[in-house]
Amino acid sequence: MFILMVIVFVLGYTAIALEHPLKIDKAASALIIGTLTWVVYMLGAEGILHMGFSPSWQNFLAMYPDAHGIHAVHEFIVEHEIIHHLGEIAEILFFLLGAMTIVEVVDQHEGFKIITDKINTTNKVKLLWILSVLTFFMSALLDNLTTTIVLVALLRKLIDDKQTRWFFASMVVLAANAGGAWSPIGDVTTIMLWIGGQVTALKIIEGVILPSLVCMIVPLAILSFTMKGNVKRPVIEDDDIEYTTSKERVLFLILGVTGLLFVPVFKTATHLPPYMGMLLSLGMLWVVGEVVHRDKPKEVKDKLKVTAVLRKVDVPTVLFFLGILSAVAALQSAGHLSILSQYLDENLGNIYLIDLAIGVLSSIVDNVPLVAGSMGMYPVTEVGAVGYDAFFVQDGAFWEFLAYTAGTGGSMLIIGSAAGVAAMGLEKIDFIWYLKHISWLALVGYLAGAGVYYLMFAL
Repeated sequence: MFILMVIVFVLGYTAIALEHPLKIDKAASALIIGTLTWVVYMLGAEGILHMGFSPSWQNFLAMYPDAHGIHAVHEFIVEHEIIHHLGEIAEILFFLLGAMTIVEVVDQHEGFKIITDKINTTNKVKLLWILSVLTFFMSALLDNLTTTIVLVALLRKLIDDKQTRWFFASMVVLAANAGGAWSPIGDVTTIMLWIGGQVTALKIIEGVILPSLVCMIVPLAILSFTMKGNVKRPVIEDDDIEYTTSKERVLFLILGVTGLLFVPVFKTATHLPPYMGMLLSLGMLWVVGEVVHRDKPKEVKDKLKVTAVLRKVDVPTVLFFLGILSAVAALQSAGHLSILSQYLDENLGNIYLIDLAIGVLSSIVDNVPLVAGSMGMYPVTEVGAVGYDAFFVQDGAFWEFLAYTAGTGGSMLIIGSAAGVAAMGLEKIDFIWYLKHISWLALVGYLAGAGVYYLMFAL
């Protein structure tokens, strides 16, 4: 049963990768493996847990020493593990729903038109640099997921051709992941390391910003020599009905962006999960929309009110997240990821190689459990530690490099990061297309940034 869980995951992952040839939506495949991995886990629970690979089970037994038998095993999986992981997954899903809705509200009010009107160039190379640099720094201020959702919405206003828009959206993912890696609030993994005390805010910025910048610039430099021509702007049909005024466009753009920027401030001030800040921002925007449009004709309300916008939210993307994260959670609970972490530690034995391997693995499985596993395996050592232990002090090389590799490694596959999954869902980017056209660029940038960090630390 332990091995069967892996087989189910691999088969489901293959179905997701071959979504277009199979003509089966990836959300359906994700939901199936998200459920079946837990089914197999439950059916073989006693045998799997008694193998001793699950740290969660060991912690459960330490808390409840009298727990034994099949009832204890079932209670552990149903009442403890599923509830725990569902809570973590729900945080991501509600965050995603809130961010997507806010962006859609701004879009419906033509708020992004204010920005797109400022970007006049149609030259592919210039536009790619502008959008990538914008994404890089926005991601550090917001987070890579929210930034990707915003930029993909912008791309729809700037680029008409689907394949070209796929290319730009993919580079936005790369830039967003690179931008999130060096900021303590830019990516969920850096947030974990920051809150856990492995890194401090100033040091993570100092240590990782240059490698992250190189990770983005190297692929852009390559494309500057290979990419030719201009983008074709979408034709915007003139509508006789003026749904929004110029003041309303400015108002909702400011409210939307302020609401998104408010999320990291909310988290820092209250220490509550980011999704609560996102839902609060959405609620405030919702109230403003109700007040502004209350006296307008029904036709306008049906287009601009949040209740109308919610019908346009991409539910399949949310369900895909639910399925894939649930499957990874089952593997984490059963101990598969723990075995993987121990294998890396025993067979590589070098912190740079371990972090590089974790980065590559984060393109296949979620980087959150990988980083969580690393935090569990390696305690923070005291300042003044010598030898191998010196890498694991607060702001040590292992933790800083882990923030870089786990944050940027996911760019190598479209489903390797939350930003990638969001872009894939919003633009229906093909997995195989991304693998052919973007993965090698992401790998080159990843290794270039890693090389820069190694040189910095060595010097």
